[in-house]
Amino acid sequence: MDNVLHRIKVNLYPNLLTEDPNDYSARVISERTLSVPDICRTAVSRGGAQTSTSAQAMESNVVLFLKEMAYQLCDGFSVNTGYFTATTQLRGVFNSSSETYNPEKHTILFQFNQGELLRKELGNVSVVIDKVGEAMLVIQEVYDSKSATVNDLLTPNRNLKIWGNKLKIVGEDPDNGVYFISTADNSRTKVDPTDIVTNNPSELIVVVPELTAGSYKVEVQTQFAGAALLKEPRSCIFDRILTVQ
Repeated sequence: MDNVLHRIKVNLYPNLLTEDPNDYSARVISERTLSVPDICRTAVSRGGAQTSTSAQAMESNVVLFLKEMAYQLCDGFSVNTGYFTATTQLRGVFNSSSETYNPEKHTILFQFNQGELLRKELGNVSVVIDKVGEAMLVIQEVYDSKSATVNDLLTPNRNLKIWGNKLKIVGEDPDNGVYFISTADNSRTKVDPTDIVTNNPSELIVVVPELTAGSYKVEVQTQFAGAALLKEPRSCIFDRILTVQ
């Protein structure tokens, strides 16, 4: 690819979500998560057309745009920025034509998908396989039972299915368990051990604690290693941000 502008690194891991023992799934190696201020600062520092404004002015305009976009989405409008589309959806079953909306039964959510301009950028990206990772403790996917979403939402007091490898919570160390880490202040909420419904090496089902609205990461800590226990717990944090609405 002569026109490569970007390169992403990935690690390959045994694909635990299929029955084929010889296939692998790729996980992008992410340096860190960028915030709106981070992106505005890098845009200005790269120069070019971005230098016509300051990072602070760009951030202010972006925040105003995002707030207005959220306002319009809440009124049921769809949004197409060219780089992504956003729509408002309602999940849940209505058992009759006269049934009304029930927030205990139905879930309102926003769906985002890549747009045409973002898809065009893929032609400028090259993939470098960094290494093949061992079959270690890893979270590959989570499923929120209430909203029927994958790697997206969390519903307090409802089941969350966690798939991966070597997830089983075992060992005497008090730090073993499943945690939800707030991205706002890094506070950690541990799942009560009695709320771990299923505890298998490849699947955990837990009841989500009474979390406040916000964004969270999921962490698993365990001494499980297969035939023997580890002396100290090891942990894995899922690389997707999950949201409590």
